[in-house]
Parts: sequence; C-alpha cells; structure tokens
Amino acid sequence: MIFSLKKKVYGFECDVYGHLNNANYLQVLETARAESLVSMGMSVTNLLEKGYMLYLTKVELNFKKGIELEDVITVESKIIEHNKMKFIWNQDIFNSKNELCTQAFITGVYVSKKTKKITRIENDIYELFDKFVENK
Repeated sequence: MIFSLKKKVYGFECDVYGHLNNANYLQVLETARAESLVSMGMSVTNLLEKGYMLYLTKVELNFKKGIELEDVITVESKIIEHNKMKFIWNQDIFNSKNELCTQAFITGVYVSKKTKKITRIENDIYELFDKFVENK
C-alpha cells in the first residue's frame, strides 16, 4: 500500500538558492513515515507502548530535481521489505508538476525499549505491517 502526504515548502526550510535544504529532506521523510504508521494503526506512540522503537540504520537519498520554495510536494511512502527484525521503506518525493524529485530508501531495525537492543517484534505487529508491504 502506498501512503501519500502533501506538504507546502516554506522559506525557513530552504537554502539560499530557494530550494528545500538537504537537511530538511530527512524531516519531510520522517513526517511522512510517521503519518503512514498512524494510518496503519500503529503510531510511534503505540509502538512505544508495546515496548518497541524504530531505529534507522541506513538512509539513501537520490536527488533528481530541486524542490522550490512554496511548491506543494507529495511524499509517497511504502514498505518494500520487512521481517520481524528489519524494515525497508521506499519514499518518493514529487513536485506539484508530478515530477520525481527525490527517491529515498530507508532501512531500519526494531529495538526493544527496555534493553535498547535489536529485537524481534511480536506476531501481531509483524502481521499488521505485513499487510502493507508493497512488493508482494
């Protein structure tokens, strides 16, 4: 399943050239993933209550086209791979002309809130996330 988030780009998010600043891409992507989790019924708060945290281990950003000041972008997010210990998201950012501007691949692991170590998630959480994997 693909989750979609629309967002306007404001001046405080841009660099001196009027483009979305590189550091702010991570915030945009994080927001889109968090909203996707809410839509799945398993927000970050819900995961914490169940004793799990999501730690990112790798972030790959492929910049295709700059994102301009005041453009309304769309972030499409989907889980492309997961098991009980690891997940990979693909997130694409499109400008208002529907041009692909950025492609991201986010890898992470499930971590126990108690031990702070990589752990296996429970079956019910695994099954919930499994329903949303795009490449099945």
